[in-house]
Amino acid sequence: MFDRYKAGETAVLVHIDFSDEERREDLPELQLLVESAGARSVGVITGSRRSPDRKFFIGTGKAEELAAMVAATEANVVIFNHALSPGQERNLEMVCKCRVLDRTTLILDIFAQRARTHEGKLQVELAQLRHMATRLIRGWTHLERQKGGIGMRGPGETQLETDRRLLRGRIKNINRRLDKVDKQREQSRRSRKRSDLATVSLVGYTNAGKSTLFNALTSSDVYAADQLFATLDPTLRKLSLPDGAVILADTVGFIRHLPHDLVAAFKATLQETRQAEILLHVVDCADENMTENFDQVQSVLAEIDADEITQLVVCNKIDLLEDFAPRIDYGEDGKPERVWISAQKQIGFDLLLKAITELIGEAICELTLKIPASAGHYLGQFYRLDAIQQKEYDDLGNCILSVRLSVANWRRLAKQSQGELEAFIFEASEVDVNC
Repeated sequence: MFDRYKAGETAVLVHIDFSDEERREDLPELQLLVESAGARSVGVITGSRRSPDRKFFIGTGKAEELAAMVAATEANVVIFNHALSPGQERNLEMVCKCRVLDRTTLILDIFAQRARTHEGKLQVELAQLRHMATRLIRGWTHLERQKGGIGMRGPGETQLETDRRLLRGRIKNINRRLDKVDKQREQSRRSRKRSDLATVSLVGYTNAGKSTLFNALTSSDVYAADQLFATLDPTLRKLSLPDGAVILADTVGFIRHLPHDLVAAFKATLQETRQAEILLHVVDCADENMTENFDQVQSVLAEIDADEITQLVVCNKIDLLEDFAPRIDYGEDGKPERVWISAQKQIGFDLLLKAITELIGEAICELTLKIPASAGHYLGQFYRLDAIQQKEYDDLGNCILSVRLSVANWRRLAKQSQGELEAFIFEASEVDVNC
């Protein structure tokens, strides 16, 4: 049903350089994606264009060149390093006489191969169904015809309309099941908050070394490999610090132009990132595209509303740099901003734990608020965050509320209230709430 192909297939890759910076992709990254999907590249078509061709994306001449290479190499799939429209896919398949996949479908295929948990499989299927909904017709024109013949008359639907209806029903069913999983995750998060353990989430570009770092810090055996999207399902473990402990969460890696269907489908998983007190942004400092990859992760964090959470940049793989020693870089405010380590060689871990310890106290704030009866709707928001420590009322009916929550959550609530919550502050400790 889905755009899946068996491992071991031969593929011709297509990469076009566009003058528009937002359309640009990385050819080596496509080759890594193809290897991660289990296919073998037998040829590459490259070119330059100002904008995509409406019919073939690459233009008529390049389409003929592509068809000739497919015939010469006997490839059975063509993979584009770009997003294609359904019409472009259909036109290219008619010319090349083989399957044509775009970058989004390739990423979805890798996710489908890597999903291990029930939740992960549901999330991948949801993303695939949403992507597939716009591509039902493709080259199959018989789907446009109404059912006919003895025993086939009835609803007056075309086969295409029937399939779309079934697709919508399946999407609703999966969404209901994912909502149930989300509620279970929320209960687990509340239990962790009641145990007074902060959550530290690993984020970063795919293949930056998050799972290797996670395994080394927590003595775990999460699958880690030198391939894109080795981790799909989130894993949580307790991490001991010099003067306490935290919950460390390993999450799925990000990639440039991450499909929106994936971001939406993995909302429950990405909640582990959104609800964390600190984000460890793992960066491959030996990668020549380090700056671009860093910016791509930041854009995804902004998309899931996690960009205001305290971040510590972990510059990984310093063992691949010449004469580079582990260190902590501090900002002008005296707080750790960057830690240089090697997860593979386990170099600089003492500095990383030290930096996390220094940031933990800064990532939590404790406030006492005097909330008037007219603003009682704010109580529900604090209840949902499980942030209320103590509640009582004065003679005038004001609610004296003691709360403990992450700085990121406080900033988010204050921003949503347009500053009204800050006017209710009666007492604050551990953090400057106006920062």
